Amino acid sequence: MHPIVILGSGLAGYNVARELRKLDQTTPLTIISADSGSFYSKPMLSSAFGSGKTPQSIAMSSAEQMAAQLNATVRAKTSVTAIDTAAHTLSINGEILAYSKLVIALGAEQIRLPIEGNAAGAVMTVNDLDEYANFRAALKEQTTVALIGAGLIGSEFANDLTSGGHTVHVIDIAAWPLARLLPSESGALLQQKLAALGVTWHLETSVTSIDQAGDKLKVTLANATVLDTNVVLSAVGLRPRTMLAQAAGIQTRRGIVINRLHETSAPDVYALGDCIEIEDLLLPYVMPLMTSARALAATLAGKATPVSYPAMPVLVKTPAWPTIVSPPAAGASGAWEITSDAEGLKALFKAADSKLLGFALHGKATAERGALTKELPPVLA
Repeated sequence: MHPIVILGSGLAGYNVARELRKLDQTTPLTIISADSGSFYSKPMLSSAFGSGKTPQSIAMSSAEQMAAQLNATVRAKTSVTAIDTAAHTLSINGEILAYSKLVIALGAEQIRLPIEGNAAGAVMTVNDLDEYANFRAALKEQTTVALIGAGLIGSEFANDLTSGGHTVHVIDIAAWPLARLLPSESGALLQQKLAALGVTWHLETSVTSIDQAGDKLKVTLANATVLDTNVVLSAVGLRPRTMLAQAAGIQTRRGIVINRLHETSAPDVYALGDCIEIEDLLLPYVMPLMTSARALAATLAGKATPVSYPAMPVLVKTPAWPTIVSPPAAGASGAWEITSDAEGLKALFKAADSKLLGFALHGKATAERGALTKELPPVLA
């Protein structure tokens, strides 16, 4: 009997394996990992420095431990070069591996912006544990970091690195941080709180070039500002990993296209996590991933289970100004209603009939998360 094969050992891959083992303890299971196969939570990487977590302490279980826990084969440091959906096989550096069912959980990769300069290649990203280890190694005492991107991950890194004693400059084309998630008043207050912590903001501009200047990096911005830094970290967003699926003839758009059963356009090939697109939605967050893992595991075990997503607020790890956001659906019609005082801010996005469609909560207002979430419509009913 050929195994169920899971491509990817991130939260998506390992959690669907865990959920499957709750329902089926015996079907052969193989997990293929391009890295070490250690189990860890990738969202921890943007808040690990301030809490003193080393790369070694972030990993909760080794590949060998995960294999034992899951009664599975975990193949670490292994790259799949091709999928043959007709033959139900994978190509792995010349080896052919057959599967009964295939789950693609390859996640997303960091978007890299085109930047000029003789040190453009020095830009670092943190998208896995190995990259985090390299980034940590580059940080000396009181390092100056130019951080490209003021979105979710960029804002979290800015808070984390500044609280850890580093000088942080954040550059973004938007007018306020988390511009895709927060209304302007809400984003401006987050900007103020992180500025009070020590973050320097360079908004409504971009990086044009990075050049070596002795032992420093000279970062030139479109507004002619020049920053002398030790490290440049890019956190401008993620792009679903679709190339392997696309090369196999599996339907992709922005992500790997799946239906409510997590089925792709190829027979016996499923997908979940940051690499998927479901009903025009990209949901690169932990809560939808966990919901998907439970539903897909049931389907793999023989009980077809369509996924549905409730409202899923996102906790932004910015302790300097606690933030929870549940943005309205793209294109939703309505307006923000904002109330604030010295201890918190509550922004409610309401339709014309006063129905709550989204919210952003800061400071003491985050205590209202549970009650407000109950009022929100589901992300996917």
